[in-house]
Amino acid sequence: MSEEKTVFCRGGGCTAKLGPAALNKVLEKLPKQEDPNLLVGFGGCDDGAVYRLGDDLAIVQTLDFFPPMVEDPHLFGQIAAANALSDVYAMGGQVKTALNIVCFPETMDLNILGKILLGGSEKVQEAGGVLAGGHSIADSDVKYGLSVTGVVHPDQIWSNEGCQEGDVLILTKPLGVGLVCTAARMNAAAEKDMELAVRSMTTLNKYGAEILKKYRIHGCTDVTGFGFLAHLCEMVGERYTAFVDQAAVPFIPGCPGYVEEFYLTAAAQRNRNHVQEKVKFGNVSFAMEEILFDPQTSGGLLASVAAADGPAALEEIRKLGLPCGIVGRIGKREGRLAAVVE
Repeated sequence: MSEEKTVFCRGGGCTAKLGPAALNKVLEKLPKQEDPNLLVGFGGCDDGAVYRLGDDLAIVQTLDFFPPMVEDPHLFGQIAAANALSDVYAMGGQVKTALNIVCFPETMDLNILGKILLGGSEKVQEAGGVLAGGHSIADSDVKYGLSVTGVVHPDQIWSNEGCQEGDVLILTKPLGVGLVCTAARMNAAAEKDMELAVRSMTTLNKYGAEILKKYRIHGCTDVTGFGFLAHLCEMVGERYTAFVDQAAVPFIPGCPGYVEEFYLTAAAQRNRNHVQEKVKFGNVSFAMEEILFDPQTSGGLLASVAAADGPAALEEIRKLGLPCGIVGRIGKREGRLAAVVE
C-alpha cells in the first residue's frame, strides 16, 4: 500500500508549472486577436480571461490542473479545485460553473479517482458553483483540476496590473507550502507545518475576496506557482517598485529549517532566475529568499489596497484564521527594480 502511495504522489501542485521565462517565449509568438469585448486576455499577466457580454455582465474563464502534491486522493481533489477556483476570486469575480479535467492511469484503482472527484466537487459546492461535467483521458500519471467560469461586472474587474503608488500590499495566506510539501515527500515535515499547509491550500480565496471587496482594491493576483516575488513583479510591471517588509511576510514556521536541509524545488530556482535581475535584497537570509521564491499551490491573494484601507482590511482577514499581513507598499520606480526586500 505504501508503494502505491509513493507512485501516486511524485511531486506536483503548482511546482509542476512551466517556468515563467519558457512560457513567455511561447506566448509572445502567438497571434493576438482583436475583440473589443475581450477585456482581459493573455496579452498581460492576469489570472483569467474576461469577456464582456453586456454593459453590466462579463464572464471570467480560467483553468488549472496538476499532479498530486499530497498522498490523500480526497485531499488532493480539494486542493486542486481550490487552486483552480482561486483565479476567479483574484479577478474580483464569483464562481458559477466548473468542469472536471482528469488524467488517470487505466491500471490504477478507480476508487482513487472517485475520491479525487469527490474532493473537487465539495470545493465547487462550497464556492457556490455548479459542477457541470468534464473530460478525462488515460495517462501514465494522475492529474486533476477544473475549468471554471465566473461572472464579474465589467467595471469591477481586479486586474493584477492596477496597483497605484502609495498602496499597501496585503497577503492573505502564508508562504511556504512548496517547501513543506517537498519536505513531506521525504518524511521530514513537522506535523504542525503540514497541517497548516493543508489548511491554507484547502481554504478558498472566496473568503478573503469577499472581505477585500469592501475596500478600495486597485490590483490583485493570487500567489501560485511563480512564487511571491515573480507574481509581485508582474503586478508592478515597469511602472512602480514594490518595497517588501520581510518581517511582515507570513510563512509556515518550519520553512527556514527546510531550506537549511535543502528541501528545495526546481520551480523555485526557475522563479529566482526569471526575476532576480529585478529584485534587490537588503540583509535578507538565503532561507527568506527561498520562501519568497517558493512556488505556492492554492496560495493567498496578494492585493494592492489603498493605504488608508489597509489596516481595517487586514483586521478582518485575520479573523479567517490563517497567517496574513501587510507585507509592503507600492512606491516610485527605482531604475530596473520591480521589488526591494528589506
